[in-house]
Amino acid sequence: MTSDFNTPQTPVVLDDDSSATPAELAEVKNETQALIEAIRAKAQVEAQQAGEFTREAYLSAVRRTRETVEQTKLFDPDKIEESISTIHKEAEKNWQTIAQEVQDFGDRLTEAAKTAWDILMGHDKDSTPKN
Repeated sequence: MTSDFNTPQTPVVLDDDSSATPAELAEVKNETQALIEAIRAKAQVEAQQAGEFTREAYLSAVRRTRETVEQTKLFDPDKIEESISTIHKEAEKNWQTIAQEVQDFGDRLTEAAKTAWDILMGHDKDSTPKN
């Protein structure tokens, strides 16, 4: 018989009349908390890396465009500098928006992890934890 990684070997949520030992319950809690923390950390790192990559790629494209335009001498250098300044300001504004969205996503992910933990542990927001 093959093993399915998505099917737990033992129940995750144990009833009060379960024969699980406190050590087994602690192990389940610890492993679940470690999983939630790993997911949260991984999501934050990947979101931050994606944001940094996007910002750097955008600024690099702006610089290359600027250099190309300056080399062709089709436009007034003062106008080019003014346009680059405007583009740079827009890039910074866009970057701030992206950074805020990443932060909001991280906050939502943290809240989802806390909610999942509460559900797993049988906690209700309006009552005391079950033992």
